[in-house]
Amino acid sequence: MNILVIWRLLTVGGVNAGWRNRALYLKKRGITTDFLYTKDLGGMHMMEDVANVYVAKKKRDVHDILRKGYDAIIVVDTSQAYEWLNDVGYAGPIIVEARTPELLKLKRNLQGVETIAPRQFIVPSYYQKRLLSVLVNDQAPITVIYNGLDASFFQPSVCDDVPNKKKNYCLCRTVRWKNWRAFLRIVSLLQKERDDIECWMIGGAHSVDKQTFETEWKEKKLDPFIKWFPVVPYQQMPHIYARIRQSGGCLLATTKVESFGNTFIEAMACGVPVVAPRVSAMPEVIAHGKTGYLFREHHTRGAVRAIEAIIDDQERYEEMSEAGRARVLAQFTIERCAETYVDLLQHIVGEQT
Repeated sequence: MNILVIWRLLTVGGVNAGWRNRALYLKKRGITTDFLYTKDLGGMHMMEDVANVYVAKKKRDVHDILRKGYDAIIVVDTSQAYEWLNDVGYAGPIIVEARTPELLKLKRNLQGVETIAPRQFIVPSYYQKRLLSVLVNDQAPITVIYNGLDASFFQPSVCDDVPNKKKNYCLCRTVRWKNWRAFLRIVSLLQKERDDIECWMIGGAHSVDKQTFETEWKEKKLDPFIKWFPVVPYQQMPHIYARIRQSGGCLLATTKVESFGNTFIEAMACGVPVVAPRVSAMPEVIAHGKTGYLFREHHTRGAVRAIEAIIDDQERYEEMSEAGRARVLAQFTIERCAETYVDLLQHIVGEQT
């Protein structure tokens, strides 16, 4: 079976991380996955070693790709694709993945979806299913399939190059909806009260907020407390998590909204507790008090307390580390999550033939 996944942005983010893992598993099950993007924002290194990756903007080039005879096509939050599929008269089954976690943006991404008559909607969480249900009524069934990861790749490991005795935690991206200003507020409060924490910022090299973030960070005189790594290859992330765990640190998220949250399961799989706001899909992924803590949105002091509760109690840290790994193995392995996708594809393509 050959399938094509269409998405606008080739980024180093959760959507592509999820599909990278899924494509590797699908290949083992005899399903070849190709990817079509309209813009590369630095994510090519993440995908090119697992699948054929096309980046095309011109309609003619897109149409040529769509005519390659795919058994099924999956459209991820890309309304342009509905027009393309109609242009070429694609007659195979179409699945729509709805991953945008904000209602107005999701509505925009679904404009015209009725013209392609999707066989199935896929969402990565029950939060996202509730959101999508507001917009699509009974056009097609909505199935929840969590993102999965390779738990043999993301696993606890010993790290010998922790730079100092300070604790470490990281926030993933400097984009507006990841709420980096909340991150800076939390760091500001932490640095006033203690000197044993070093904050690592991961990603953001292609963010439109890059310069603004850097300016505000320096204006607040937080240079001694923050290390920023604008680009970290996906393949190196287990090593980053190992360094955080070895230091006794945690992963901090200040995001305003998530339809799932790949970095959370990556961290937990590596034995790193997670601190995040209690919003959107976060409570589905993070078990409050067991694999990390959920704080009230916009509550800076609550986030600081959660971080301190983790890093100041070694016994609790070890318990959360083990519980996080166990939760991923029970719910978020690629074998468990992608097999559901395999069953769905085989059923839909089988019906078509």
